[in-house]
Amino acid sequence: KELRVADVLDALNEELAPLVFPEREDGSNPRICPKCGTGNLSLKLGKFGAFVGCSNYPECSYTRQLGDAANPNGENGNGEDGVKLLGKDPYTAEEITLRSGRFGPYIQRGEGKEAKRSSLPKGWTPESIDHEKALALLALPRDVGKHPETGKMISAGLGRYGPFVLHDGTYANLESIEDVFSVGLNRAVSVIAEKQQKGKGGRNGATPAALKELGDHPDGGGKIVVRDGKYGPYVNYGKVNATLPKGKDPQSVTMEEAL
Repeated sequence: KELRVADVLDALNEELAPLVFPEREDGSNPRICPKCGTGNLSLKLGKFGAFVGCSNYPECSYTRQLGDAANPNGENGNGEDGVKLLGKDPYTAEEITLRSGRFGPYIQRGEGKEAKRSSLPKGWTPESIDHEKALALLALPRDVGKHPETGKMISAGLGRYGPFVLHDGTYANLESIEDVFSVGLNRAVSVIAEKQQKGKGGRNGATPAALKELGDHPDGGGKIVVRDGKYGPYVNYGKVNATLPKGKDPQSVTMEEAL
């Protein structure tokens, strides 16, 4: 009879159960996954050796290394040579790992020259990285949407100077790392327009021309003005910029529409 890997793992699960799945203080079944609560834990084999995983994978990404048996609730333990297995990519089935490199910790998907890597952002610690965060990092840069005036894609990513949005060669900084994962099209267009106007003011020494003044904001704090920008007219209030819809006559903009 041909010996299958699955048969070997099943036998090891039974023989090593007291060591790999020690009894829990609350008396609950030690083979039940502590993350999803419905899957069964069992030994599995990966490129970095044996580990414990959930039977509900890929819906449940719980994994831990054998050395973490004393702490079964501690997800995603450390593997050999400082490699930490976080789970698999749901689309490519490649293993995602946390590693330590010359320039600090980083996330890696796959192996060899084709592997994708992403350094941890400033303020993120290796202990805070889980499967979900790793997937989010590896998805960068991400497409935010097409600019309503140019039709060109706006992307969001992390660079040497922090989080940013990029459009047609123009980089504009975002306030926080979390923004790079959540920024929407309207906010991205506004941030880019603000950056463009700052650059335009720096080169020409003047604020872009006002096409129409709508008056003071009803809540106070400054005037609302329609200005002429690089990508067409836009409404400006303090640091907030909003591009006018294509074909909209700047002179026809009302206070209600601007608000």
